[in-house]
Amino acid sequence: MRKIRSNDEVVVITGKDKGRRGKIMQVLVDEGKVLVQGINRVKKHVKPNPNAGVQGGIIEKEMPMDTSNVMLVNPATGKGDRVGFKLLDDGKKIRVFKSNGERVDA
Repeated sequence: MRKIRSNDEVVVITGKDKGRRGKIMQVLVDEGKVLVQGINRVKKHVKPNPNAGVQGGIIEKEMPMDTSNVMLVNPATGKGDRVGFKLLDDGKKIRVFKSNGERVDA
């Protein structure tokens, strides 16, 4: 089980986008990186490829950033919070916020 999953709302804690919020679009587990919607955008030069229908030019896209640079947003406080795990009585493992112990997935 991962602490950060797709569709979680996160806040960036370091880098050029520090303080900005976004939703996780994709978690790249092998590399330990995440794609956050609207965060870490770069301009990329793309060659035209008529066979694939790609026009070419300069596009803006999100690039992966390290998972250590984002924190899950706690809806109760509105701030970034650390995440831990807790075992329920029935043996199910859930994610909880460290500050107040509330469940992440309500």
